[in-house]
Amino acid sequence: MDTFTLIHVAISLVAIATGFLLIAALAKGKLPPRLTDVFLITTALTSITGFFFPFVHITPGMVLGILSLLVLAVAVPALYVFKLAGHWRTAFVISSIIALYFNFFVLIVQSFQKVPSLHTLAPKGNEPPFAIAQGISLVMFIVMGTLAVKRFKVASPPIEIRAARA
Repeated sequence: MDTFTLIHVAISLVAIATGFLLIAALAKGKLPPRLTDVFLITTALTSITGFFFPFVHITPGMVLGILSLLVLAVAVPALYVFKLAGHWRTAFVISSIIALYFNFFVLIVQSFQKVPSLHTLAPKGNEPPFAIAQGISLVMFIVMGTLAVKRFKVASPPIEIRAARA
């Protein structure tokens, strides 16, 4: 792997790890400011750096990168501009979960392409083991998302983001 690929993968893994920590915090009614910042920044960087790989045509990864940036275009103003007031709270949680899901979806795809034991199970990427992994992932994100929306919405009133960072 070249240096750029290693950096891209490292950023992606940080985005995924912080995303899961963020969703867990949201499900407890909390919003850790620095963790949230790291998640949003690394998730955006994951998509942005993905466009710097050589390509000859639009790939599914590029489409997910574009969709992820569009979803982040909802999450960022919901948090920093609208301060999670009213429906912006729900918009932030849902868009954050969707952005994390897109990253995790690509992680599964890449794992089945690059990890020999997984590649053996699904060399074309359309075999049952791959579909099962993606299906379980989708269900897991729906459950986590539902809990996070319900608990974060109920557990805490609109917050002042700048005061939380001070």
